[in-house]
Amino acid sequence: MSELVSIIINCHNGEKFLRRCLQSVINQNYKNWEIIFWNNKSSDKSEKIVKSFRDKRIKYFKSN
Repeated sequence: MSELVSIIINCHNGEKFLRRCLQSVINQNYKNWEIIFWNNKSSDKSEKIVKSFRDKRIKYFKSN
């Protein structure tokens, strides 16, 4: 089994590029990865976009 790669994405109001960013990771040939997504108090649709992917490898966290 290949090594797990952790990809950390820190986001603040990044909805413009977020879907493309996440899709880029998903489209890679290497499949043993996880995304640790940190929503840094976004007021846009970032949370909705991330959660729409419904991939258990994407772990969503939101800053207080």
